[in-house]
Amino acid sequence: MDKPKSMIMVIFGASGDLTRRKLMPALYLLYKLKKLPVNFAVLGVARTQYTDEEYRERINLQLHRFLKAEDLNESLIDSFVNMLHYFSMDPSNPNDYLHLQPKLLELDTKIESGEHYLYYLATPPSLYGVIPQYLKNVGLNLDKGVRGKKRIVVEKPFGYNLDSALELNNVYYKDAFREDQIFRIDHYLGKETVQNIMALRFANSIFEPVWNRNYIDHIEITAVENMGVEQRGGYFDETGTLRDMVQNHLIQLVAITAMEPPMAFNEDSFRDEVAKVYQSLTPLTEKDMHEHIVRGQYVASENKKGYREEKDVDPLSRTETYVAMKLGISNWRWNSVPFYIRTGKQMPTKVSEIIVHFKPTPFLLFNCSDKQCPTANQLIIRILPDEGIVLKFTMKVPGAGFEVKQVAMDFSYKSLGSLPSEDAYVRLIEDCMIGDPTLFTRSDAVEASWRFFTPVLNFWETHPEIPVYGYPAGTWGPKESEAMMQEHGVQWINPCKNLTNTDLYCEL
Repeated sequence: MDKPKSMIMVIFGASGDLTRRKLMPALYLLYKLKKLPVNFAVLGVARTQYTDEEYRERINLQLHRFLKAEDLNESLIDSFVNMLHYFSMDPSNPNDYLHLQPKLLELDTKIESGEHYLYYLATPPSLYGVIPQYLKNVGLNLDKGVRGKKRIVVEKPFGYNLDSALELNNVYYKDAFREDQIFRIDHYLGKETVQNIMALRFANSIFEPVWNRNYIDHIEITAVENMGVEQRGGYFDETGTLRDMVQNHLIQLVAITAMEPPMAFNEDSFRDEVAKVYQSLTPLTEKDMHEHIVRGQYVASENKKGYREEKDVDPLSRTETYVAMKLGISNWRWNSVPFYIRTGKQMPTKVSEIIVHFKPTPFLLFNCSDKQCPTANQLIIRILPDEGIVLKFTMKVPGAGFEVKQVAMDFSYKSLGSLPSEDAYVRLIEDCMIGDPTLFTRSDAVEASWRFFTPVLNFWETHPEIPVYGYPAGTWGPKESEAMMQEHGVQWINPCKNLTNTDLYCEL
């Protein structure tokens, strides 16, 4: 798809954290790469009072703060911020949209955008169902001919449970916007390493024949952070880790790992296969609720404060900051293969990765020392921080005899150069502009995901005796999550930080 020649990007929540940390740096990088439309403007919308010049100065400072030094170019930054405009309004007030419409038409005349608008909701989730309706009230949801396309980008979480997700879907594609106008963004799908899982599987003949229950013993997915809730205590205490990370990011990684080969890499075929994985998730039983889901909450340790001591957090909060789960997929390819997923805050390091554990050989023919005895083959796909892929296999130790040990063959994305692989928003915003929804979540996938996870939320609500285990900040979470793995005879692999070492994984 070709980029449009003209466009106005309207950012609701333009004075917020997401805009300054992610959206503006991504837009600047697109400008630097000459991937923005020729006639382009950003209209920042928020309640904070700024003039255009004040807002430009603010964003200039934030770009210097959040961009890498090698990406900074003063003349480019100056010309980029001149494309930024600001309009102060309350997005929750329907009357303010009567003033937004003439502001957009004024800017539209200035840059000749042809009423081609991309709306980005960088706001609290409470406004997700409000803004589309108010845009519709003043006709700002309607396409105007070939050029005047209207699209809307929505950040997670898309709903808090199944009922709220269904309600939001009704607000969007059944009322204010069509499904093809809606871009539900998950920045994990913008990461090069996540996309490369599909290339690894479907562009190489050596992996796909063994990518099934006959050769794979279990799959482990980890996405953890080495920080607390920071300034998001109020939001997080109402949301929790299951809603914040598991229902969207982690289940997306499960789907990418488990999906069938699509007929083509396009918006319909790819998203059809993702939705099929969600629909094939094995429903959780009451035994699963008790034994195969572990939730935890970090407590004070050394110089790190506990979750209940964070700003805007209830001192008696039972909100989980850690979740580990055992999932199953009921289909021909994956039946009986457990998927273990975990995510948490205040872990020893920040890392996201997928480990495919293949079945061991039926008989160990060669000798090995106790410390070097090979385990089964592993394929490690690291998404962050050091993006890359590692294959662990067994080789003979040089010298007399037939002693063997496990070695690693690795690939790092740093060796490819080009666009930094961590700039997921660059790829996704570009896709929004050209109208390619392939890497965005479709409404049926949202609903299928919530159908699976809402019973967990309901079970926790109706069974207050279900424990929330404390774990010291800076550790790998509750020890109870190990018991969940031990029934399969395995344990969590806790990664080291350095992807380039031969010995990649250790207990920290």
